[in-house]
Amino acid sequence: MKKFFLILVCILNLNAADATMEVVNRGQTLPKIIVQNVNSDFSDNATNSKMSKILIGDLKVIASFEVVGNLDFSNGNHNTDLVKSSKADFVLQYWMSNQNGGLFLNTKLISTKNSNIKFDRSFNETDTAKWPFLAHKAIKSVIKDLNLPSVDWLDKYILIAQYTSPGKSNIMIADYTLNYTKNVITGGLNIFPKWANNNYSAFYYTTYTQNTMPTLYRFDLNTGKKTRLLSSTGMIVASDVSKDGNKLLLTMAPEEQSDIYLYDTRTRHLTKITNYKGIDTNGNFVDNERGVVFISDRLGYPNIFRTDINGGDIEQMVDHSRNNNSVTTFGNYVVYASREHSGEYSEKTFNLYLISTKSSYIRQLTINGVNTFPRFSRDGGSIIYIKNLSNQRSAVGIIRLNENKSFQFPLRIGKLQSIDW
Repeated sequence: MKKFFLILVCILNLNAADATMEVVNRGQTLPKIIVQNVNSDFSDNATNSKMSKILIGDLKVIASFEVVGNLDFSNGNHNTDLVKSSKADFVLQYWMSNQNGGLFLNTKLISTKNSNIKFDRSFNETDTAKWPFLAHKAIKSVIKDLNLPSVDWLDKYILIAQYTSPGKSNIMIADYTLNYTKNVITGGLNIFPKWANNNYSAFYYTTYTQNTMPTLYRFDLNTGKKTRLLSSTGMIVASDVSKDGNKLLLTMAPEEQSDIYLYDTRTRHLTKITNYKGIDTNGNFVDNERGVVFISDRLGYPNIFRTDINGGDIEQMVDHSRNNNSVTTFGNYVVYASREHSGEYSEKTFNLYLISTKSSYIRQLTINGVNTFPRFSRDGGSIIYIKNLSNQRSAVGIIRLNENKSFQFPLRIGKLQSIDW
C-alpha cells in the first residue's frame, strides 16, 4: 500500500473531452492574415478541410498575426472582395497533393499591399497520418523567414501517458493539437514519460506492476529499443534531464520515503541530493543547473523548495496555498500548480503561477478550473499543461508567456496521467 501511495502522490487523473480557445489578452495590434485554399481538385476533402483548420489554429497560437478569415476552394486570386473587405495584410495560400504515396503541402504568403510573395515553399510527409505536421512545419518556416519570435516547438512531438483501464496506461507521441497520436509503449502501467534529448529521439518512462519493482526505462524512437536503467522498491521517476542529456533528476524511494537523486547516464553514478524522512519529489534543474527545485511535504503539505545541485540548505519558494503539487523550470523561472484557498472559488481550483529564483516576482497564469502538470517549452516562451474543466471535461492547454495568450485543444484520448514536450 505504501508503494501505491508514493506512486499516487505524483499521478494526476484527468478526463478527456473537447475544449475551445481562450484568449487571455489580445495585447498589441497584429498584422491581419487570411488563409486561402486554392486546390479544389484535391481528392481528400476531409483532410483538405482539416488542413485549413490546423493552419488557422497554428497562426492563432503563434500570436504573430490576427486571423480574419479563410477562403475555401478559390481559384488562387488573392485580391478578392472578401480579402479587401477583411483588410488583411497577408494571404496565406495553400494547396495539397499526393505524390509517390506521400502527402505534399504547398504554401505561399502574399502581401496584399503590393502582391509581393514573402514566402513560397513545399513540404512533404511520407506517413499520411502525420499530415498535421505539414501545417506545423509550414507555419514555423513562415515565422522563421519573417524573423519573428521563434516557435521551434510547433512541429515537435509531445509525450503523453494515457490511462486505458485500472492499473494500465500507454505512452503515446502526438502533435500539440492532438490531431495526430500514436501509441509507442503499451501493456502494464507506463507513466511519467520524459524526453531524453533535444532531438526528441528517445524518452525515459517508468513501468510499474504488482509483480515487479518500479523500473526506469529509456526508449529509442528510431530503433524501438527499450533499455532498463534502474529499479527501486518504492518508486522511481525521471523528472528532469540536463541540457546535454547526460544527467537525470530522479525521484526514488528505496526505503519507502522518496528523495531526489542525480543520475549520470555515462558513469551510472547515483548521488542523493535530499535526505528527508518524508516525501521529496519532482526535482527540476534550475539556475543553469546549479540548483534543484522540488516538491516536499516538509511543512505538512506539498510545497515548492529549492536546494543546490550538491544538496545542502533548503529554501522555501512559495508562501501561499497549502497544496502546490506540480512544478516545471526554465533558467531561473519556476511555474507551479497551486490549490486556491477553500471558499475562494465555488469549485476546486488549481491555478498556475510563474515565479523567479532571483526575485520576489510572481505572475498568475490561469484564473479558474483545475490546471496541473505544467511544462516549459524548450525556448521558455510557452507552457503546456493539463486543464480539467468543471463539467468533467479536460484539455491540453498552452500559454504563450510573452504574447499573454492562452489556448486549449480537444482531447479525445481518455484519461491523462502526465505530459511532456
